[in-house]
Amino acid sequence: MGKKTTTSVRDLLFGDLWEYAPAPQSTDFVDLDDAYGHYIDGEFVDVGAEDSFQTINPATEEPLADIACADEATVDRAVKAARKAYDTVWSKMPGRERAKYIYRIARMIQEKARNLAVVETMDGGKPIKESRDVDIPLAAAHFFYYAGWADKLDYAFPGAQVRSLGVAGQVIPWNFPLLMAAWKIAPALATGNTIVIKPAETTPLTAMLLAEIIDEAGLPPGVVNIVNGKGETGAAIVNHDDVDKVAFTGSTEVGKIIQRAVAGTGKKLTLELGGKGANIIFDDAPIDQAVEGIVNGIFFNQGHVCCAGSRLLVQENIHEEVIQKLKRRMSTLVVGDPLDKNTDIGAINSREQYERIAELVASGEDEGAEKFQPTCSLPDSGYFFAPTVFTDVTPSHRIAQEEIFGPVLSVLTFRTPEEAIKKANNTPYGLACGIWTDKGSKLFRIAGALKAGVIWGNTYNKFDPSSPFGGYKESGFGREGGVHGLLPYLEVR
Repeated sequence: MGKKTTTSVRDLLFGDLWEYAPAPQSTDFVDLDDAYGHYIDGEFVDVGAEDSFQTINPATEEPLADIACADEATVDRAVKAARKAYDTVWSKMPGRERAKYIYRIARMIQEKARNLAVVETMDGGKPIKESRDVDIPLAAAHFFYYAGWADKLDYAFPGAQVRSLGVAGQVIPWNFPLLMAAWKIAPALATGNTIVIKPAETTPLTAMLLAEIIDEAGLPPGVVNIVNGKGETGAAIVNHDDVDKVAFTGSTEVGKIIQRAVAGTGKKLTLELGGKGANIIFDDAPIDQAVEGIVNGIFFNQGHVCCAGSRLLVQENIHEEVIQKLKRRMSTLVVGDPLDKNTDIGAINSREQYERIAELVASGEDEGAEKFQPTCSLPDSGYFFAPTVFTDVTPSHRIAQEEIFGPVLSVLTFRTPEEAIKKANNTPYGLACGIWTDKGSKLFRIAGALKAGVIWGNTYNKFDPSSPFGGYKESGFGREGGVHGLLPYLEVR
């Protein structure tokens, strides 16, 4: 997927001092089944008449397991199980009792963290240090956080009467498989709803391991149902007449289809969609710190992040210094085996996504932007893409407007704060932005003018379960995380 080269800026600057010995994470303890079906009504089921597909390790292009693809009948079975569990058990259970189950799931995620992290990396391609240090701990933290809210809903909304909605249909993406499952499942359980959830077709394995945890935790049958499949399976969940609430994280295009599908049905809907985040660097910013924030903002998880800082807005008088330091920092990034603990940038999630990234990068070159990629060795097999930065980008370039969802950064300049605001808001998306400055008054003034749901100040891509997350415009609506994350799963009177 890329050319092999031997000399880098790192070699020229530091010689052998920066040569890392391989540090592969063992997979000997990982015990995956050859095939996975679904988890419905407290049982693992494999419906033989259904179609199936393979989930692929994107770093090796080798299959990991066969996955059943749920049809409408299987989805209906899952929804009926969820409805029965809601009517007979879960909605009637005191919040303090629901909290015990949610807390137990969180503890078991912690106990099984090593296995979950390795499988997440094998199935999704992200570096093991990200799965180990970010995804899995945050997933557990969300279950812990919402376990604490389960018996306090009356305090969350003083003066109001709250009650659960019923059956929640949830569809999650492939960039943070277990974490997105936690974002969806934990608040739904805490508020007394039951669940039918579909993981992404390219990353279903940690969802099935979560099903094992849920089963071992003793959750009543039917409270959480996990069905595998492709787009048709997700559509069957969204369109099912007995689903009361739909939650979707994914592309804006699919989000629009879902919004049209639920219009007029009375179903409650939350959408967390695409983004084209602006990372704004002012001339009074701590530049070395900002460069680290730029790298974390766009190269974390190979850029497979809806809130990635994929547009870098740099004040004109420091542009040259920032780009020079950024290129030097990019030349130290290690691209390669996601299971190696030294790896900074792993494999692109799928061939389809790799081709999408390559096509948009080619469009940037065709439209006259200047491309830079550090000299680095890419593995012979797998879907690997070198970290890329484009300069001489204008707001009309495709790479400045379209979500690339890969390790590709577009750089634009500005002269005044007003110009920075105008360029940052010049996008159909409105999910996240970052602001770098040493003046708090400037930071708050700029943040108030940006049309984005999440604004980071002098940092980027920092998450906490107590902090709400979500966007505006074509980035969707509704919030996940924090007290705000309870609202989509409650009727508040």
